[in-house]
Order: sequence, then C-alpha cells, then structure tokens
Amino acid sequence: MSLPQPPISREQLEALPPETQALIVSIINHYEQRLAELRAELAALKKTPRNSSLPPSTEHPHAKPPRDKKKSKKKRGGQRSHRKHERALIPAEQCSKVVPLHPENCRRCGTRLKGEDSQPLRHQVWELPEIQPIVIEYQRHRRTCSCCGESTCAPLPAGVPTGQSGPRLVAFVGLLMGHFRQSKRRAAFFLQDFLGMPCCPSLTVKMQNLVAAALEQPYEELRKSLGDAKQANLDESPTKQGKQKAWLWAAVTAQAAVFAIFGSRKAEALPKLLGDAFNGVINCDRAKMYWRAKRLQWCWAHLKRDFQALIDHQDPQVKRLGHDLMRQVRLMFDTWWRYKADKISWRAFRREMAPIRERINQLLLRGACSGHARLVGMCNELYDHREWLWTFVEVQGIEPTNNTAERALRPAVIYRKLSFGTQSAAGSRFIERMLTVSETCRLQSRSIFGYLTAALAAHFHRQPAPSLLPGA
Repeated sequence: MSLPQPPISREQLEALPPETQALIVSIINHYEQRLAELRAELAALKKTPRNSSLPPSTEHPHAKPPRDKKKSKKKRGGQRSHRKHERALIPAEQCSKVVPLHPENCRRCGTRLKGEDSQPLRHQVWELPEIQPIVIEYQRHRRTCSCCGESTCAPLPAGVPTGQSGPRLVAFVGLLMGHFRQSKRRAAFFLQDFLGMPCCPSLTVKMQNLVAAALEQPYEELRKSLGDAKQANLDESPTKQGKQKAWLWAAVTAQAAVFAIFGSRKAEALPKLLGDAFNGVINCDRAKMYWRAKRLQWCWAHLKRDFQALIDHQDPQVKRLGHDLMRQVRLMFDTWWRYKADKISWRAFRREMAPIRERINQLLLRGACSGHARLVGMCNELYDHREWLWTFVEVQGIEPTNNTAERALRPAVIYRKLSFGTQSAAGSRFIERMLTVSETCRLQSRSIFGYLTAALAAHFHRQPAPSLLPGA
C-alpha cells in the first residue's frame, strides 16, 4: 500500500517558489519514511507461538523461522553405527501356537537328517484373531401358579443389562468416542465393519449416556478431592454446548486430572471446580479470574514468550529490556533443571536463585519506571504481584510452569476442533468425565479400558464404581 497522491499537481508544485517546493517534498519524504518504519514495526509485532500464548497449531509449518542448528549431512533413518532395536520375543508358553520346523535333508549333500536342536531359531508372528461377537441369549420362562393362577416370569441375573450391550462393548464405544475422538457415526461404522455388530449412531448415544452415568460417582469423588491438593495446574479453553459458548476447564495434580465444562470463564468457576476449601497453590497464566485465589504461581513458560515479544519489538529500549530479562530467565531454568536432576540440593537451589530473583525484580522495576507505553503496563503488573512469580522458590515441590495443565488440555482442544463442541448438557457431562478418566488413568499408569469396563460392570450390578483416587 502506497501513500495517496498529494492534493497538488506537478504543474501547481512547479509554479510555487523553490523554498515552498522543497518544504512540500521534504514533508512527503518524511511521511513515506515513517510509513515504511511503521510497516516494519507491525511485521515485527506479529504474534507467533514463540512470543505469545497462541498455540503452535495456529502457525503454518512453512512460516516457521529456520533453525539455528546446521543441517546434518547424514541421511534420514538409522545410521550404520546405531544399536538395533527390535521387539523382544515373549516366552513360548505364552504363544497361542508353536510350530516346530525341522529340516528333512542336508542342504549340501541331501542326506536325511535326524535329531533335535536344543536352541532353535525363534521367529514370532503377531496377528489379530478373527473377531466373532459373543452373543448370550437369556430365555426368560414364565410359569403359572397352580394354587392362585398367578404367572411369574424369571428375572434377569444380576449384572445383566436391560439393553443389548454388555459392559465391555459399552466401555469400548465410550473409549472410541471420548478418548480416540471418533464421531458417533464413525464409531457405529467401526462396530459394523470391523466387529460385525449391528450399530447405528443413536445406539452410540445410548452407550454414551451409560458411560456418563457409570462415571458420575467416581468423577464427583475425584473433583472433591482437589480441595486437599497441595498444587493444582489450571487451564481453560473455549468450546461450545449447542449454540451457546462455553469453557472447558482442566485442573491437574500429580496423579489426577479433572475436567469440567462451565458456561463462563469468570472466577466463579474456580470454587465449582476446586471447592471452597482449596488452600493449595494454583499454577496458571496471568488471566485475572485466577487472582481471587489465595496463592498463585504464574507460568514462566508464558512469561518467556512475553519477554520474547519484547525482543522482537523495533524499539531499542524495549528490545534491550527483553534481552536482559531473557538472559536471567535462561539462568533461572538452568538452575531449576539442575535441581530437578538432583545435581544441587533444595538449599543450594534457593541460594543460587536469590541473585537471579533480585535481578529480575530490578529489571521489572526498570520497565515499570521507563515511561514507555509498551513496558509500563506489563512490568507494573509483574512487579506489583512479584510474589506470584517466585512461589516455586518458596515452596518445595511447586513447578515454575503450567505445562502440565496445557499438555492435559491438548487432547480436549483437538477433540473440540474435530467435533465443534457438544450438542447438549448430557454430551458435556460425557466429555468431561471421559477426559477425566482418560488423563487420570494415564497419570496413574492404569488401563483406561480396564477401568471403564469395571465401572460399567459395577453400574449394571447397581454397585459403586471403582475409585479414581490415587492409591485406591
């Protein structure tokens, strides 16, 4: 885009005195130069995942800057000197079938061979079994009383569902939709084509409601346990419920994750998720709805991206402060990872962090007093709440970043992009409970399918589902 033509023709300009002509030309040149500077500054201020909270998926792969690392001259794949990796053989006793192979004749002279090899070469082939659905028919006979004439029909045994889907089948469909992010139509197609079971999308909805009902009690039990957590990593992402905008919240501890869908992003959602008695530390970004909590740990991964945005700025004053802050942040993370690797003790970690902490606070104060519009607001906020930057130095066991919650929320964000949210409150309950089970079982190294099957079997027996609490 170029500057508009000046409201004076060349003939009119040439008719003016030379001094006036020179003044007008210098004004035009000045604003053309200023426009070019503003264009360059606007290009530098473009938000990317490296200098803002934008997710990496928003940036096209071809738009990423070139890596500083030089391209290797080696070919792709395994190198000649690399150690071979292959699947370990399982014991022969665990194989479905063992086929002994004996050579009949000598490969050189043709003489007939006899005897046994004490250590034969073992070769194992893995294969899927032919899938044949298990269908159990219950024939409920009716008998008539010879005394009073009343007829009585035999009831179904305990644990037999009144519908046509057993606990393993319902758990499998719930896993397809809630964990592997398949639509109801695709889940029905999988059952029909691969498993040979008649199914339609409406039946998967019924199974979804069964899963949600079976998980209600362990979900609520796990959510209430968050009130006793020492630390909770929180994050949220927009979603939809029907035509209404909603928010998916995630609260992640060391061995549990709870997801909940609320209609608001406001601070009122915090006690609904964590309970009124929560006294632990919340790891989060700098969103203001978290400020109501008693103790926070602001995420240094977010802050690092904010400081990178200062480095990308055109103004030398802003750029310099960004470089000074980033230098201290790198020292901070280097100290943190040495502590996490048990290379230094907790006391040594705090001792080494003291000058880094003091220097960053000084730099934030410098930015707050700089008078520069780009620096004053951000640095004022960080300096005024600097105690929320250093909770991980004061309390042992607290992480300096909120990466745990962001990693847990990522599958939910992918699900939202595929499904565009849920269509009803019942669908929201299914999603939040399935996400909770999926991530919690992963954190506890438990089988998700095994837990779902046990929960549904207990539901059909009208018994409490297995607990999701750590160590239960």
